[in-house]
Amino acid sequence: MYYGVVQSLSQAVLAYVRKHGLLRPGDRVGVAVSGGADSVALLRLLLDLRSQIGIVLSVVHFNHRLRGKESDEDERFVAELAERCQLEFHLANANVAAWASERGLSLEAAGRELRYEYFDRLLEGKLNRIATAHTLDDQAETVLLKITRGAGSRGLAGIYPELKVSGRARSAAIVRPLLAVERHELREYLSAIGQIWREDPSNQDLRHARNRVRRAILPCLERDLNPAVRQALAETAEIARGEEEYWEEKTQSLLESAWVAPAPQAANPAGPGTRGGLRCDLLRSLPLALGRRLVRRAAESLGFDLEFRHVEEILGLAQKRAQPEKTLSLPGGWTARLSAAELQFAQPHLSLAAPDYEYRLAVPGAIEVPETGSRFEARLVSSAAGEGYNLDDLLDPVRLSGELRVRNWRPGDRFWPAHQKAPKKIKHLLEERHLRGRERKGWPVVVNGAELVWVRGFAVPRRSWPQDGGPALWIREVRLEMA
Repeated sequence: MYYGVVQSLSQAVLAYVRKHGLLRPGDRVGVAVSGGADSVALLRLLLDLRSQIGIVLSVVHFNHRLRGKESDEDERFVAELAERCQLEFHLANANVAAWASERGLSLEAAGRELRYEYFDRLLEGKLNRIATAHTLDDQAETVLLKITRGAGSRGLAGIYPELKVSGRARSAAIVRPLLAVERHELREYLSAIGQIWREDPSNQDLRHARNRVRRAILPCLERDLNPAVRQALAETAEIARGEEEYWEEKTQSLLESAWVAPAPQAANPAGPGTRGGLRCDLLRSLPLALGRRLVRRAAESLGFDLEFRHVEEILGLAQKRAQPEKTLSLPGGWTARLSAAELQFAQPHLSLAAPDYEYRLAVPGAIEVPETGSRFEARLVSSAAGEGYNLDDLLDPVRLSGELRVRNWRPGDRFWPAHQKAPKKIKHLLEERHLRGRERKGWPVVVNGAELVWVRGFAVPRRSWPQDGGPALWIREVRLEMA
């Protein structure tokens, strides 16, 4: 039985990996291991397969610090497992509860955000692949949750086998080799090879929506509607992914022919902040499904997302030939306005006439910056571990001399974010994140004298970190509409 269970599952995973091109010879793969059954099984399976695939393995663990000593015991368990397997061990931790409270996120969302930020840093150099242990069950749960929240075909695509990481090496990606494997198969495999794992009691907590789906709703659907409902939902995701990949390419091609670049400000009837628009004649001629995709893709190309109701309002506006003064309010301060034969998108708080800006930031203190539509705050806090601040956001106030100033970056500006090998020009950092146009030009930084000490979206320089447990300066940006 041992040989049959191990070989059968091992070969099924290998077939899935090869079918989707998830791992290739020479890949440096970090296996994300929490200590639970799924991730421990993923590690053991990839250990069995590494010589066949030709990969170099290491172990990655992120301690969320949500369960006190139990979280630390998980960390020790994973570290010992990596040592027994003679694999390099990558470790990071963060106070997820504090981050969730500060950002207004659920614990699950905050944990994912911080965990994937850590993965992103590892993919900057040490690794080019990170493997996570998402299973067929996770896929089914995700699709069901998306359906109940009103997702379209993009949401039904669920978890992708491969998630490319923008701005890194071409091969950098997060991969999910177990998406065709059911959770119970992994436990049977671990029992067969005598490998222990740790149980996370929070997985039983029915206050979390995913746990309710896992423990109550899916079992009910299996019992009363379809014994193979998990497989059916996973197949739905597979079909939706194929559809999305096809239509994404078609929609991008259509956007290139439908897009109208903004006119110079003096000749622009849509006013300041106009970033471009869509040809209404083309938009009116499209089938409804394609029109919806085109509008959504246009918004994404400008850096913001639309909900279904926004898309419908925009399509309705495009049909109203006789109401050129009608304007719609969209997320993030954006607007849509019918102007002659075009549907114009604008972000008024970004000034076209004076793209450069600079403001003094008191310490402690705050300043509103209209050009970014946000307020910048400088607070003196403690860097002690229990305070809940992320070290990547904290500066040593003792190292700062003179005043702080908030401004947009300028050509020649360089910055050295923590966890990167060397300083880079801001231009290159923003290009790696595929930022462009006016959004990139207005990207905010904080300077102390001639030195950049803070850049939106990046860790502060390692040399600027505060002394352990000492006073720290915390700079944060708050969107004005959220303030």
